[in-house]
Amino acid sequence: MFGNIFDFFSNDIGIDLGTANSAVYVRDRGIVLREPSVVAIQTGTKRVLAVGEEAKRMLGRTPGNITAIRPMKDGVIADFEITEAMLRYFIRKVQNRHMMVRPRIIISVPSGITEVEKRAVKDSATHAGAREVYLIEEPMAAAIGVGLPVQEPAGNMIVDIGGGTTEVALISLAGIVFSRSVRVGGDELDEALIQYMKRVYNLMIGERTAEHIKISIGSAYPMPDETNIEVKGRDLVAGLPKTLTLTSEEIRESMQDPVATIVDAIRFTLERCPPELSADLVDCGIVMAGGGALLRGIDKLIAEQTGLPVHIADDPLSAVVEGTGMVLRELKFLRKVASSDRY
Repeated sequence: MFGNIFDFFSNDIGIDLGTANSAVYVRDRGIVLREPSVVAIQTGTKRVLAVGEEAKRMLGRTPGNITAIRPMKDGVIADFEITEAMLRYFIRKVQNRHMMVRPRIIISVPSGITEVEKRAVKDSATHAGAREVYLIEEPMAAAIGVGLPVQEPAGNMIVDIGGGTTEVALISLAGIVFSRSVRVGGDELDEALIQYMKRVYNLMIGERTAEHIKISIGSAYPMPDETNIEVKGRDLVAGLPKTLTLTSEEIRESMQDPVATIVDAIRFTLERCPPELSADLVDCGIVMAGGGALLRGIDKLIAEQTGLPVHIADDPLSAVVEGTGMVLRELKFLRKVASSDRY
């Protein structure tokens, strides 16, 4: 009886706690928040000054007394206290003020994380105000979010390229048959671009500039209309601001290594695929989700390397958080696919 009363008074929440961006889904309301996973704190203390979009604008531009940090690294918690503060901010922002009961929360986590890392996520969410905490593996959440028939006895393959990790998973009968998690994602593409600029042009650019270049003209496969972009940064030799023009071919070359790592993870998963499920994949192919799926031509590259049809989700950025929201509505299914130990 008390469980039903709790359900009536609380908002169930699904959180895609990402390395680059976090999104929150509230049951019966849909996706209500999507903000960068960045927290600005007072230097030398743990006092939080800003979270999300406001904090991201401070990245690389803060005075000495403010530090803008990203508490998630490679899909897992790098700073426990700051992650807790960020979660508390998200929960308070989406909760109705009159809610008397703490929410039940489901959080997506990379499939390759350790038990210690899982415990850190659960502890953070509990301290931030959760009544119960469930964990669901990101590829499972993404597969549900894009509408794959995960409960059927057929092979479904999902590739979720996030900010810090790439999750490749083969799913059948509401379970993960085989998965491969590599700590390479959008951040590594940005970092490869930063290092290329240093090595080739002696030009120092920041994280936000690298991300802007990647989104503007980045690609994984030769494009019919190659283009170029103006890049501003600091000359490492003269120490002065400098502007360069870069071509899309150069950008593609700079990101070659992390893209190759993602393709290798997909091939490795396909090699471990049982024959019956391999036959299913010939027909239905691979579905891509996550921000990295928006990189131009990545579907063509993967299709060329694997010989399978590749489909990009209609809204790749929302796939994981949509999946957590759909699972929230089916509590029996939630207990089946989510981590069994909870608070």
